[in-house]
Amino acid sequence: MKSTNPTPGDGLQGEGNYDAARRHRESAEKFVKSGAVEPAARDAAPHSIDEAREMRDAEEFGKSHAKR
Repeated sequence: MKSTNPTPGDGLQGEGNYDAARRHRESAEKFVKSGAVEPAARDAAPHSIDEAREMRDAEEFGKSHAKR
């Protein structure tokens, strides 16, 4: 059984992996600066009434499982 305690070099630093968080933040900032946000948002938008309904239902299902 693998230990859940952090060991040197495993990327865990306190309560999280700060290196991974930094890489993610840098990647997100690069994406925003690239100007690709608007096209990505358009691509992610529903392309039909059925797809919009499916997305809405999935969101409601996800929210129904959220802790309040």
